[in-house]
Amino acid sequence: MSRVAVLKGGRSLEREVSLRSGARVEDALERLGHEVVPVDVGGDLVERLRAARPDVAFVALHGRDGEDGTVQELLELLDLPYTGPGVSACVRCMDKVLAKHLMRDRGIPTPDFYAFNETAFKELGAAGALPEIEERLEFPIVVKPAAQGSALGIKFARTPADVPTALVAAFSYDRKVLLERHVDGRDLAVSVVDLEEGPVALPVVEAVPQGEEFYGFEARYEIGRSEFVCPAHLEPGVAEEAQRIALAVYELFGCYGFARVDLMLEREGGGLYALEANAIPGLTETSLLPQAAEAYGLAFEDLVARLVELATLRRRRSLPA
Repeated sequence: MSRVAVLKGGRSLEREVSLRSGARVEDALERLGHEVVPVDVGGDLVERLRAARPDVAFVALHGRDGEDGTVQELLELLDLPYTGPGVSACVRCMDKVLAKHLMRDRGIPTPDFYAFNETAFKELGAAGALPEIEERLEFPIVVKPAAQGSALGIKFARTPADVPTALVAAFSYDRKVLLERHVDGRDLAVSVVDLEEGPVALPVVEAVPQGEEFYGFEARYEIGRSEFVCPAHLEPGVAEEAQRIALAVYELFGCYGFARVDLMLEREGGGLYALEANAIPGLTETSLLPQAAEAYGLAFEDLVARLVELATLRRRRSLPA
């Protein structure tokens, strides 16, 4: 068995979720017989990894530093195999604006959008173009920070008067914001896992918030705030199309090991739209990927074992012959 450093916590706004994911992973690794080294990521990360000398790092970090390629770049410098996607895939997944441009260029359906950074608003007069944006996207508009997870900072602008407040909220999380056409529909998620036969799209999960306006942070992580249906009850062919889109996004972004693609199924017309990809999806008790894996017949311990195996396989393939 291996010595596995579980990287969790960190400094991002998703710290508490990461700690829960990490704790669940640690339990699974111990049951599998691995020696576990818990690491709450901070300024002493390099020192702690050098002292622990793990065989593999299991990245259970969410949000900034852990999901944007930062810690992955550091692990590569240390020549330490790690779970999940590599640096470039993390960058593509984390930046929602980049991700949406890539999907649109590839022909993957995603809601119409416009994106601006603080400079555009402060120095280029982008605020003056808001009426044109509002006319083209129509209301309501979803305003979200470009690089934030767990639905943090997302606001609905139902009228033009709501837009400035929503922008202020989004800019409090990031220097770049996304204004996106709101899709009135059902929240779906398709997780992808690399198995022996290659990337496999797991059963579709539908998240149904209970008494919430949308599937936000509390609805995601507080037990009882959402109902999860897996496999989702969908019309014939819809699940297969959602899985096809998820696999296309997974391949486009260059993901490895696992990822989760979030989609919306439009109520009127039945169109499917990819919203984003999560390079390191949550692994908590309420997270969607473990539910989908269980519905597929893949136990949580087996999922964790596979991710560790893939990390070592990637290391072997990168070594010179």
